[in-house]
Amino acid sequence: MIYIPPWHLTNGLLMTLYTALRVSRKWENFTVEPEPTYQEHIFTGANGVPIFGKYAIPQNAKGTIVGTYGITGDLDNQWFLKILGRKAIAKGYAVVLFDWRAHGKTAELSPALTSDGLYEGEDFIRIANTAKQLGCPAPFWLTGYSLGGQLALWGIKAGETIASWGSDLEITSADIAGGAVICPSVDSNRSLTYLVKDELGRFLEKAIARELKKLGRGMAKMHPESIDRDAVERANSIWGFDNELTITKLGFDSVEEYYDASCPLYFMPHLQKPTFILYAADDPMFDPSIIPDLEKIAEDNPAIKLIVTEHGGHVGYVSSKNCQHKYGDRDRWWAWNRIFEWIESQA
Repeated sequence: MIYIPPWHLTNGLLMTLYTALRVSRKWENFTVEPEPTYQEHIFTGANGVPIFGKYAIPQNAKGTIVGTYGITGDLDNQWFLKILGRKAIAKGYAVVLFDWRAHGKTAELSPALTSDGLYEGEDFIRIANTAKQLGCPAPFWLTGYSLGGQLALWGIKAGETIASWGSDLEITSADIAGGAVICPSVDSNRSLTYLVKDELGRFLEKAIARELKKLGRGMAKMHPESIDRDAVERANSIWGFDNELTITKLGFDSVEEYYDASCPLYFMPHLQKPTFILYAADDPMFDPSIIPDLEKIAEDNPAIKLIVTEHGGHVGYVSSKNCQHKYGDRDRWWAWNRIFEWIESQA
């Protein structure tokens, strides 16, 4: 499977910045499908945490896609997730999109902080369970990108063991078909160390850290009894955010221990449900040394379909006209098109 970017976007960093700064403002001009009519719902995740989401169900839906976004943002501004919702409905799937822990309207409902999959995996399954009660049909496909891809991988893992932990649920493991992720974070310890090694990487890291601080300030204002504003102000990096706000509440002694515990690389060799992973070799956010590990896991585990492309950047994958013609795509959203192509092949 070959991805062909526009000629001026063969550099991963340029693709990443172009997508984040330019495409994000005019994506609707290049999107064929209309916005679905969503219904809002407050789902209940692991440990009773309320999670805000929205769903839409087309006539005669043939399955359901459940998805969320990356390290920062919310349902209102995550345009890449909005494209997923449009494509899902257009292709005959129900869709559920949600603000994960400490994000968007979910942050307004609860002071529960992020756990990078440790609880979000169960959140995915509990959301699917309620969605089924609301009329969204099985099979359920879990998806996400960047850190949201990591959460979805945890969701697939949780979906394989519902019988051992979800006795209160109506949904069964058979209802969870599998998942598909784009540029998932799979080893935070390695990638964060790699990211801050050079000036451009530090620029990206600081941009994300500023958004995390904004998120933390908002939560401290909404939940002053649970979120320490002084700790938020001390958090000036991604590592610092988790060090000041996350690890103690989750029972870890260090950020490194927390990242190690939430690393999907350890359980991916044992996944049994079909899992599709799109990963760019020139992704500037992740340590390139992760790629051989992913390739070895996929080689040894037939449940995992891994596609490593030469180009693509971090959740970029804007395709050239030549690429669109090659695949018969109606738009430039190569990654989502391949994901739906794969899901359809599993039916």
